[in-house]
Amino acid sequence: MRPESFDFLQKYLNNPSPTGFEKEGQKLWLDYLKPYIDEYFVDTYGTVVGVINPEAKYKVVIEAHADEISYFVNYITKEGYLYLRRNGGSDALVAPSKRVNIHTAKGVVKAVFGWPAIHVRKVELDKAPTIETIYLDCGAASKEEVEEMGIHVGSVVTFEDEFMVLNDKFYVGRALDNRIGGFMIAEVARMLKENDKKLPFGLYIVNAVQEEIGLRGAEMIAHRINPDVAIITDVTHDSQSPMYEKKTAGDIACGKGPVITYGPAVQNNLRDLIIETAELSAIPFQRAAATRATGTDTDAFAYSGSGVAAALISLPLKYMHTTVETVHRDDVENVTKLIYEALLRIEDGHDFRYFK
Repeated sequence: MRPESFDFLQKYLNNPSPTGFEKEGQKLWLDYLKPYIDEYFVDTYGTVVGVINPEAKYKVVIEAHADEISYFVNYITKEGYLYLRRNGGSDALVAPSKRVNIHTAKGVVKAVFGWPAIHVRKVELDKAPTIETIYLDCGAASKEEVEEMGIHVGSVVTFEDEFMVLNDKFYVGRALDNRIGGFMIAEVARMLKENDKKLPFGLYIVNAVQEEIGLRGAEMIAHRINPDVAIITDVTHDSQSPMYEKKTAGDIACGKGPVITYGPAVQNNLRDLIIETAELSAIPFQRAAATRATGTDTDAFAYSGSGVAAALISLPLKYMHTTVETVHRDDVENVTKLIYEALLRIEDGHDFRYFK
């Protein structure tokens, strides 16, 4: 990876971008993307779209989502402890002893997830943490002191953990799900510009908000753009680490390439074009099967309007929705390359109908 791209990746992943409050991360992403696009727009809720060839009638989307799971302050005790509500799929099991940032109008307030020591926990409480039992300690002795810090019900809480490289081949951090996708589609735009590739269609590079609470940003922007084609990238579960059951989770591994999904929301002819592209470009890939839905923004695009030819290219990831989400650097390069090469094979007015 070129140094400038790596610097952006690290800065972008370290920036908090909780669901519903993605603004600062979106600004970083757009600043990086601007040299490689013709124009851009931002919708009412913060989804950012960079456009190449905006006058073209045939429209192709490449998309990732920008938001990360987080918490809301939900209740402040008279002693100054904070109880929370999930914002997205936050896992209470990973919370105890973690450091967090509470985002307020006065700036970031530091806090920690407290938890009773093993020596003193009552037997009936010596079980897995839940959203009802985890709490934050911000060093305050009263509710009034908490409020003086600028904290109130509705304040957003994100984990403090930041990006690192593991064994010179894995990228680790919170919220790789799915800002790593935003990074990859921005790199596709850069590669098109720097390689002077002229696309015969309009390309919409979409970094959508609010995926973690039900694909909401993708739903809104799909209706606005009304694309003909959408290639979505998100993360999927590496099933090699302990406690996965491959009979249900599939056999997916970090380092073995992009994952191409089969399922009702995936348009078969577009998926086949992507598979052919991988084979022609010697890009290793894996396959996965979805059930009724992919659980990603693919579903929102596929079923928007009168139907959009949609496909999903996933990045294998370990430890989803923790502070140590982990991906292989080779997979990041290969997902980026696969999206790039697939775009070069789509023609103006490309007809992806199932049969004619």
